[in-house]
Formats: sequence, structure tokens, C-alpha cells
Amino acid sequence: MNIHQAFQNIEAFGIRGPQPVLRTAAEAFRNRIRNPSIPVRSCDTAELEPGVFCIAIGAESAHGLLKDHGRRAPGESYILMKIREDGSGVLIASESFFLYGFISYAFDHIADEDVSDYAEGKFFKPAFDWQRISYDFFLTQEGRIQEGLDRESYIRELARLGFTHVEVNGLAFPHGLETGPKGEAYPMFYTYCPALDQFVSSKLNKGLYPRRYLKKNLDYLKTNAAWARKYGLTPGLLCFEPRSVPEKFFRKYPMLRGARVDHPFRSFKPRYNMTIAHPLVREHYAEMLQALMREVPDLGFMAVWTNDSGAGFEHTQSLYVGRNGGPYLIREWKDNGEIARAAGENAVRFFRVLRDAARRINPDFRILTRLESFYGEHETVWDGLGDGFDVEAHSLMTRGWNMPYTHPKYTESSEINGGTVYQMAFDPNEKEKMRELEQRNARVHFYTSAGPHTLFAPLLGIPYPFLTHRRMKMLHENGVRWLGHCGGTHPPNLVPFNINHEVTRAFQFDPGMDIENVIAGIAAKWTGEASRQSLIDAWKLTEDAILSFPVVTPLYATFGFTWYRLWLRPLVPDIAAVPEKERAYYEDNMCTTPHNPNNIDLSRDVLFRLTTSEKSRLDAERIDKHLRDPMDRAIEILRTVLDASTETRDGSNVIYDQWVRLRALRCWFMTQRNVAAWIADVYEYIEAGSEAEKNRLRASVRSTVRQEIENTEQLSDCLATHVRFMAMTDRKETPLMHGSNMKRLLRRRIALMERHIGDEPRIESMYIEKMAGQPVR
Repeated sequence: MNIHQAFQNIEAFGIRGPQPVLRTAAEAFRNRIRNPSIPVRSCDTAELEPGVFCIAIGAESAHGLLKDHGRRAPGESYILMKIREDGSGVLIASESFFLYGFISYAFDHIADEDVSDYAEGKFFKPAFDWQRISYDFFLTQEGRIQEGLDRESYIRELARLGFTHVEVNGLAFPHGLETGPKGEAYPMFYTYCPALDQFVSSKLNKGLYPRRYLKKNLDYLKTNAAWARKYGLTPGLLCFEPRSVPEKFFRKYPMLRGARVDHPFRSFKPRYNMTIAHPLVREHYAEMLQALMREVPDLGFMAVWTNDSGAGFEHTQSLYVGRNGGPYLIREWKDNGEIARAAGENAVRFFRVLRDAARRINPDFRILTRLESFYGEHETVWDGLGDGFDVEAHSLMTRGWNMPYTHPKYTESSEINGGTVYQMAFDPNEKEKMRELEQRNARVHFYTSAGPHTLFAPLLGIPYPFLTHRRMKMLHENGVRWLGHCGGTHPPNLVPFNINHEVTRAFQFDPGMDIENVIAGIAAKWTGEASRQSLIDAWKLTEDAILSFPVVTPLYATFGFTWYRLWLRPLVPDIAAVPEKERAYYEDNMCTTPHNPNNIDLSRDVLFRLTTSEKSRLDAERIDKHLRDPMDRAIEILRTVLDASTETRDGSNVIYDQWVRLRALRCWFMTQRNVAAWIADVYEYIEAGSEAEKNRLRASVRSTVRQEIENTEQLSDCLATHVRFMAMTDRKETPLMHGSNMKRLLRRRIALMERHIGDEPRIESMYIEKMAGQPVR
């Protein structure tokens, strides 16, 4: 008899404890064995009753049920499953967040195993103690306005896939209340990672935001937390703090003005936060966090990002306008070292205030922060980590935003997106730093990503299962226990075949798994034995293409692709030659200012040089030489299967689904290639010394434009399918999300490229200064 057959003999479920996930787990069992009439009752005995399957969380609740299995070490993560032929048994998880995911895993991966192997019980050791979402694109960040998003089914999917911790503090509105002068992009940066004061108030700031606005945001948060609780996940927060507040606050409390935290190139008015060096402001933050936790007592963590998007710590070096802040932290004429120590100590004190306030309600509450912004105060903040004050990072081997790891194929390049499958090495010194912090009860949450936002944005469901396994295995084998999954996962109705996270789920409960067998089993379930190998071959070729992508610039490989409308703006020899009115269809929803050089020069953003013409030339050549062929072959394999099949071509057909997504990925790669070629050709044209060289480069630019026209046609074809392969809102288009008007706008893009393909290549000089002297349209 196998396990699944034994499950059919369950006559009743017994649950121990008050946690909602226990009943959810029993219902999940009933659904999988297709017997909704099985009763669920309290399980009061330590003895196994015939036909009764008991579910519990933690050794304290399980007490007698764990007899004969030895004591578990304090803090050890485990799942125990015992099942006998008569349906009697137990399922005990050390933490609530392992329960629902393991049930799904058991039915999908071990149900065919012999029940005798589980008659006396078998322990499973999860690969990672935490698989926390870091910046959940769909649930709480800009993707929360995604067309067709069902938040409960999304959270249920997180639990099914083995995630453990989820952020719940999203805004109930498409935008925050932040406003700004005409033409300014800055309000857009307040729609994600909302601060505490968007949900609750204190005595200090009461009335600063409308009561109805706070209530709707709080209700959104509480609903997310309730669903997390239902499926056993630990709810938490991700906030930009200390964030700026409306200027009217400082008209009332002028002496509580803190640091200027805006980016002066992207903003047209200064933004200031409160001075956290003042005890009244620290009390304000403690009061807000406790007010929030009285509403949701099981909040388990707060991740704090800073020094960006209207947030920052006083007198830290990475503030965009330089070290500045209120009058209470330092006095004049201190040297840089003294200021850095004071700024770092002020930040550490703030984190401890938050931690201590939260622990009065939840003693297990933890604070997390990133260290990049504290490059000027690194040692002070590092020394302050400990006792529930943790760090999340791509690496502990760097200071600031430098990447100490290189591209796995182009090893001379460190142009990679941290936490993704391009970060495939692990310095042994990382482990030494991990151990140092663990001795202080500080955890290191290493980033990883196999979903939306951090790579290939705005695409969804891009398959790279073997590379995903490779990164998970590398982290696990190096002793990493806590993960921060950047971006979260995909809504199941948008991505029904989420192979990357099926792999992370399997790995979580069986880190010693044979990846080839696991993927073969999943592929066979989805498409049948006849097409299984074709699907796997297409995935492997896609991974070859992914590893061959040289990352033109990390900004364009992620959210910057959407922000700067690379799929909507015309790629023409001289962008400035397109009349202003004809550019409005994309510039009005582009996350930029009128004087940002990125508007006419794809190699720049504000005062940053994103890439060089030399690197761009090499990138375009590498894409042509190494990426095109495996990408084309992967698509052709699936097309051949489709042509030979009589199955319906819709989203329920995995071959068709993957064929559309891979075609969209090829469009994404080709736009990256053509952006790189544009940068190289136009800059070389500007610097060319002979007419013959200019003619050659002019022809090359035209060839690039023609390729992008064809590429846009291909993208338009993908949009005509029923496969939802990219993040898209059915509400008003925003600078952070494409809208349902995209296909129509692509026609305008093509028309402009065809009209301007013969223009002379040019990048307008002195663009910043010229546009800064023009009125905002």
C-alpha cells in the first residue's frame, strides 16, 4: 500500500491547538483525497486511534504525539509524518508555516512511496528555516494593481510553494497621498514599501493623514495578515523609514525637522523626515508600531529599507544631498569619522527602539535592514547588529552597492543582478561573517530570486528550473538558513506552470533531491510522457540563453525596463527628433523628469553613466553570437510539438503557455540587444572621423531600428494570445506598471520608428541644462 492509498482510509482529522492553519491543513487533506465529508475534531489523546489523523504544531502542542521520536533541539525546524495502513497517523510541524506547504509536497512528491516506511514516523528537515518574501511585487508593491489579482489565492500559493514569511503592508490605493510639482516623478516612489504612518498615527502626527485613508490601508494590511494566518505564514512589514512627512507637519513642529531625503535630480521640492535623534520622534515611532501590532499581534518582523524613495537616516553619507539632518545629533565642525559614528549610532538606536516596542507585544519580533546605504557608517551599524536585529544582503563581502561576484559566463564582468541566477559563487568568508552574527543572535537573510521583479521585468513565469536549483543548493550547502525571496512569486491564475518555484518547493522539503528526476516528474504531470522531454529540452536551452545574456545594465534587466518604457519608446537614431507631442504617449507615464538625459540617451540616467559604448558593442555581439541560437531552438522545439498536437492552444496547455512566454523573453532579449547596439552605434557615429565610417554606422543604426520594428511586431503577436506573460494593470497605466493599452501603443511605436528610421544619429548635447531652462509642459 502506498501513502496516497493510506490517506484514503482516514476517517477523521484531529487538530491540536487554536491556530487557523490547522483547520486549513485538514481541509487541504480533504480536498486532495476528494472526501469533504471527513469530520475535523479535537485530538486529545497521545495514542493513535484507527482512522484518525492528528495534526499539530510544535513540540508543546504535540507532546505525547512525539513520543518515541526523541527530543528535538531548541529552535530546530522539522516536520514529522507518521501514517499507517488504517489511516491513523500524525503530522507535526515545528512551525505553522511548514504545514500547508508540506501537505502539498506530500501529495505531489511522496504519495507513491510505501506506507510501511512511514508507519513508525519519518522526519523531514526543511532546507531553510525562513523563506521570507522580500518586496512582494504583487501583494504589496506596485504590482498590487495587476489585472485579475486574487490576493487570497496568491497567499495560498505562497504557502503551497513553501514560503514562510510574507509582507502584508500594501496601500489600498493605486498611489499614496504624496504630491509634487508638475512634471515631477517623485510621488511615484511612495507607492511601494509604505511607511508606518500610512496605516496608523500617534499623538504626535494625529490628523496628518485623513482617517479614512489610514483605515482603508490598515484594513488592506489586516486582510492580508488574516489570509497569511489562515495558511500558516508569518505576516510582517517592509517599510522605507524614516520616511519624509508633509511640510505642514514642520509648520507645527519646526524644531523636529530631520534630514532632507529626496533625490534633487528627480524631485522638484525638498522632502524632509522627522529627526529621530529627538526622543519625541522615537516615541512616535514606537507608538505607531505598537498601535499596528495591537491590530495584528502576530506580526513577526519589520524590514527597513532606507536612503532612497523619500527615506533616509540623518547625517549618513549616502543621503542624496550629502550628510545633513536635524540639530540634535552633531554640532558643527566635526570631522567625517565623528559624524559617521554618530549617524550610525543614531540608526542603530532607532532600530532597537522599533524592536523593543514590538517585542512588548510579540517577544519573537525581529528587525531587518540592508547595509548598502550605510557604506559610510558600515562598522558602526555592523557592530550594532544582534539580539533580533538582522541584516538582509546579496553578500556580506562588500560595502555599498559594489558586487563582489562576476557573471558566470563573462567572468570579467560584475554587471549582474544580485540574488539572481547570475550570482552563482559563494565566498567562504561569507560563512565566517554569518557565524559572527549568529553568535550575537543576528541572522543573515541572503537574497535569492526566481520570480517577478528582480530579473526580466515585466515578464512573468520565465522558466529556469535547473539554474534555480543550482542557486538554492549552493546557498544550502554553505549553511544559509534564512532566505529573502526578492519579488515573491506569481499569481497562479497568471502563471499556472511556475516551474522555478515548484523546484524551490521540492528542495525545501528534500534538499538531497535528484533535480533531473524531480523536473522530469513535474514535466510529465503537466504535459504527458510524449512531450515531457521536449519541454525539458526547451527549458535547458532557455537557460543557455539566460546564461549567455551579458546584462546590458542591471537597471534595464529589472524594474528600469518598465520605468523607462523600453518597449514603448521608439528606438530611433535621434530620439529628440521625434516631436514632443508625439512622445507624450509614453513620456507621460515614464518614471523620469523632463531634464533626465535618459529621455534621449539610453546610456545615462540622471547623472549616472549606465554603460559605455565599448561595453554595449561587446554586449550586442555576445547576444548575437551566444544567445540567439539557443533561444530560437527552444522556441522551435515547442512550436514543433504544438504543430503535431491537436490540443487546444490556450493557457491550460503547458506547451503553448511556455511557447508564448519564451517568445516574449526573446523579444525582451532582442530589445536589450538593440538598446546596446543603439548606444554603441550612435556614440561611435558622433565620434567618427570619416564620412565612410559615418555611413557604415548610419546603416548599422538603421539595421538596429528595423530589427526592433520586427521585434515589436513579435511582441504584439504575443499580446494577442490568451497567455498573460507580463505584469499589466487594467486600471490607469502608471510609470511603474504597463496598462492594458499596451498593444495600441506598440502600433504608435512602430509608426514612429518607421517614420524616423532615416534620421541622422544624434544625442543632443547640454540636454540637462537646456531642458532645465524650459517650462514644464
